[in-house]
Amino acid sequence: MNEHMNFLVLATKRQSVRGYLDKRVEKEKVERCLEAARLAPSASNSQPWSFIVIDNPELKNAVADQTSNKMLPLNHFTKQAPVIIAIVLEKAKVISQIGGNIKNKEFPLIDIGIAAEHICLQAASEGLGTCMLGWFNEKKVKQLLNIPSRKIVLLIITLGYPSNNRIRLKKRKELKEIVRYNSYR
Repeated sequence: MNEHMNFLVLATKRQSVRGYLDKRVEKEKVERCLEAARLAPSASNSQPWSFIVIDNPELKNAVADQTSNKMLPLNHFTKQAPVIIAIVLEKAKVISQIGGNIKNKEFPLIDIGIAAEHICLQAASEGLGTCMLGWFNEKKVKQLLNIPSRKIVLLIITLGYPSNNRIRLKKRKELKEIVRYNSYR
């Protein structure tokens, strides 16, 4: 992929992928995605995250099983992905916690969202697809991955080669609907 890729082209290319090829993802590509996340900005440089890469097929499938259930037909594609990344919320620096309390903002959640998108954008630049999942049985995922009970798994990201490389049309609001200059009104 061209390292000078136009960012808007990359943003257009990045989409939630719900179908993957049965093809191993090279460790170097996974590590570049993680490096992109490591470089993400965070409030007071807290870096309130850790990443668990699940590429063992049996464990990956067990984690994937926790992203769907028979009652709600969500996320049944997750077993197709050869890699799953779980993002665990870690304690933020005290200054970030104080600032968040004063401003009534959850800075670590914002930070993790940025880091997660860095993973997804790097993956897109590598020719990989991703899908961020917030719907999963967190208790069972923590058990499977030996995550302490006091920790929170915020997101799971599936990662792999898309089964379809077609870029879907993005249905987004027009800029004039969401952008204001100098005043809300």
